[in-house]
Amino acid sequence: MNNFITEAASLISEDPADTFFNHESAVRSYCRKFPAIFATARNSILTDINGTSYIDFLSGAGSLNYGHNNPMIKEALLEYLRSDGITHSLDLHTSAKKTFIEEFNRVILGPRALNYRLQFTGPTGTNAVEAAMKLARKVTGRTNIVAFSNAFHGMSLGALAASARSAKRAAAGVSLPDITRMPYEGFLGQQVDTLSVLERMLTMPGSGIDLPAAFIVEPVQAEGGVNVASPQWLRGLAQLASRHGILLIIDDIQAGCGRTGTFFSFERAGIQPDLVCLAKSISGYGLPMSLVLIKPELDLWQPGEHNGTFRGNNLAFIAATQALRYWQDRDFMDALGQRSQRIADTLAHWQETWPQLIKAVRGLGMIWGIELPDALTTQRVSAQAYAGGLIVETCGAQDNIIKLLPPLTIDPQSLDKGLAQLGRALSSAAKK
Repeated sequence: MNNFITEAASLISEDPADTFFNHESAVRSYCRKFPAIFATARNSILTDINGTSYIDFLSGAGSLNYGHNNPMIKEALLEYLRSDGITHSLDLHTSAKKTFIEEFNRVILGPRALNYRLQFTGPTGTNAVEAAMKLARKVTGRTNIVAFSNAFHGMSLGALAASARSAKRAAAGVSLPDITRMPYEGFLGQQVDTLSVLERMLTMPGSGIDLPAAFIVEPVQAEGGVNVASPQWLRGLAQLASRHGILLIIDDIQAGCGRTGTFFSFERAGIQPDLVCLAKSISGYGLPMSLVLIKPELDLWQPGEHNGTFRGNNLAFIAATQALRYWQDRDFMDALGQRSQRIADTLAHWQETWPQLIKAVRGLGMIWGIELPDALTTQRVSAQAYAGGLIVETCGAQDNIIKLLPPLTIDPQSLDKGLAQLGRALSSAAKK
């Protein structure tokens, strides 16, 4: 590993940042907060070209739930490559896809009594959202879709229309139609029943809202500030959708694949959504892959009616199949619960210790948010954590939330060390 870092450093100009500043688009963002040039990674540890190590509480924005270069998954990929396995296949049948479909049904869907067909879309989460919204409109013959305050569903136009972040929406340069925004649980204060508001707006004459094709919702709004919908609210939304013939689309792109402690973030509510969008960690290795789970009776696509050149990423199928082994491993699931509790207990202690700094903590499993007074404070905390060797991002409509997304497989020592570094950054902020 050290030889690789030395070689990588030798290939970079005297001022490495010049390469990116002079030649890469100004649209880049994460690298502005975390400007190191990274060379290697293993589980929760990133190492830059100078040999400096960082604990990763970003995890590829939720794409690396099983850590960087997971050895079990890596060996399966290397073996597949050595055997000249198919890498790109459009939607042709391949053995890699066949095995993934069978294992996903056996390990994930079957034990949860879920019956879905799998649609492999383009390689990113926004592709899955576009497909789900398009299918909902086709099935119902209606165009309007209800999305929620603080939502984030992607950056292509349809998904962006359903997203709430004003800065991202403004970059579209065109109108973003056919979406009605409604308040997420708690958005109007804990005393307001937002489901009652939603139902009245759907049913009362004069509301001006057409019956929608679908509701699209994140059970945990990650980019929106780590807002966690209660099981009761999710069940109520599903019942409301059923009463009015509206499809329920669950966006489980960032909060799914185990991030909340169960494979799907909606399991705690006991619901069966009509459509489920998965991406990010579904491949298990950070490889591009996304899919939509579709109730069989809703699979009304005509052949080729929705497609994508890279919907057949067979390396992702191989990796995803290996990742499913974790969901048959009782030791992994027990450890996941322990790590989740460790984070929850630590954040609760911090809130008691610095009540003037920490307005709220919220989360589930291994996705947590720490609400601070303003964006400047979160930026300072994130920057100080980075200076001490921890990568942790910010989120929320006002960018005043510190978001924790460590790998589900992080070792206890690295988790404690990362939390300690974040604690030092918060302690420093509390003194100002």
